[in-house]
Amino acid sequence: MSGTSMDGIDLAYVKFTQSDPWQFEILITATIGYDEGWRMKLSNATKLPPTEINLLNSEYTDYLGGIIHHFIKKNKIKTLDFVASHGHTVFHQPEQGITLQIGNLSDLADHTAFPVVCDFRVQDLELGGQGAPLVPVGDAALFGQHDACLNLGGFSNLSLLEGETLIAYDICAVNTVLNNLSSREGLAYDAGGELAARGSLIPELFAQLEQLDFYSSPYPKSLGIEWVAEFVFKIIEGCSDASTADLLHTYTLHIAEQISRCLPHQGSVLVTGGGTHNTFLMSEIKKRSRCEIVIPTNDIIDFKEALIFAFLGLLRWQGEDNCLSSVTGATENHSSGKIFLPNSNIE
Repeated sequence: MSGTSMDGIDLAYVKFTQSDPWQFEILITATIGYDEGWRMKLSNATKLPPTEINLLNSEYTDYLGGIIHHFIKKNKIKTLDFVASHGHTVFHQPEQGITLQIGNLSDLADHTAFPVVCDFRVQDLELGGQGAPLVPVGDAALFGQHDACLNLGGFSNLSLLEGETLIAYDICAVNTVLNNLSSREGLAYDAGGELAARGSLIPELFAQLEQLDFYSSPYPKSLGIEWVAEFVFKIIEGCSDASTADLLHTYTLHIAEQISRCLPHQGSVLVTGGGTHNTFLMSEIKKRSRCEIVIPTNDIIDFKEALIFAFLGLLRWQGEDNCLSSVTGATENHSSGKIFLPNSNIE
């Protein structure tokens, strides 16, 4: 799993036991950080012409295959049914029928020497869906004891039951913006939200952010980095004289405000993703929320998305639905993802 915050590749070796509900064990984990070269390649990918995108896709598939192969070898993993891989999102424009996660070529199976389940989003767009979010199926199956699940990654997204129907949608950008602002101070991220906590609110900026049309649009809906560049960064650029601390403070309050409007008014909400480590952000969310905020162990905080994409791969492997029309807006529930076998055989 590689997220839009580009902090690295998350790997998790997990075991599932089929029961009601499903049981899981997270056995081994690792995050392999991107060096500056890869960080630049991925951040500039949206600007590349199609031929160079194809080359990058091939190069990233080789790179990702090597990372996975090393993880398997280093940890002496012998029992492995398949590798489930999300890849790295370069484009996500569902309203135009476009989504691209690089690293999902058949070569991945050859590099790892195991079957690979990957490219989970494309089929959903072909069926008229958003291609996202996909995690809610795993939320319901693995964490159904909670009333809702909130992820704080590059974007925030929420899954919950509305009556008997599972719904989910992206709420707002989180680390895609916070990390970008932190880089102005030479920081990869604002650890614990300490810099943001020292800042002050910029009322005009906060008001402009709150008025973005996406927030009032109905679900199903999802966000991509293109939306951040077109709308959020443009608004922030209008405050060029503001300090980084004040920008971080204001945007953090904006995140907390948008999330609090979407959370249920009672019950428990499981919060995971890198943003959960942002103490200032979490405190602001709690101030505005009526529900119980549950923060799990670090392996679930940091590797829940990798865990769930492994689960989505398992459902695809078994031919079961892993993508719900109530979540993505597709015309039907379906089993999404490509299966590649070593030596480039495809199902």
